[in-house]
Amino acid sequence: MKFLLPALWVLLALPQIALCDEAVWREYVDRQRHLAPAGDYPYMRCFEEAAREQRLPLTLLLAVARGESNFDPTARSKANALGVMQILWPDTAKHLGVDTKARLFEPCTNIHAGARYLREMLDRYDGNLHRALAAYNYGPGRIGLTGGIPKGAQWYSGYIHRHLRFVLNGSGSGRQTLLVFDRPYRAEAFVLAVERRVEGIALDWRRTSSGDFEVAFVYQGAKQRRETESRLRRAGLLFSL
Repeated sequence: MKFLLPALWVLLALPQIALCDEAVWREYVDRQRHLAPAGDYPYMRCFEEAAREQRLPLTLLLAVARGESNFDPTARSKANALGVMQILWPDTAKHLGVDTKARLFEPCTNIHAGARYLREMLDRYDGNLHRALAAYNYGPGRIGLTGGIPKGAQWYSGYIHRHLRFVLNGSGSGRQTLLVFDRPYRAEAFVLAVERRVEGIALDWRRTSSGDFEVAFVYQGAKQRRETESRLRRAGLLFSL
């Protein structure tokens, strides 16, 4: 059995938040928006239809779904955001034409609603994807057309961009959970700290169906898994019983 060293919790005190900016998303829009996703994902037909109808890049829609729920149609947040795209019930859902909570648990209904909302945000912010994503998470009433963006909303933009990289590049054939956190900023602090200490490690973190945040390393085959575990041990972050 393998365990992370308790001393690793010290790393979580590091005040690191990976903020995103408009330039990162402009590069995606200019160079990558037409690229196909690496691999298949659940409910692909629904995602393809919604992306086409709302004139959205398919990879963007997949990245939002991966970050919001990891494609879980039963996902439910503490704020009562529901389904694949985590649509807030009741206000946002009814605004988007979803009149019952039960319908939000229908994958295609939820995906189409999320795509409509993202298109609405993009139109509101004149195509500025960074602000549109911030508003998708924080609500348009809290994100201005110009001026500063709250750090939490900037963080969300960066969080989705990280998931976008996995959608574009693939996430490996296997994954091994390292830790599960109750807050996203703790998961991210852990990821950033480990990435700085362990060269070449591929980490992924995402929301679970229970609303927690799982951090795992991803790998291609048993050999790469053993190599990653060896790197973690050499860094003093993993031991076995």
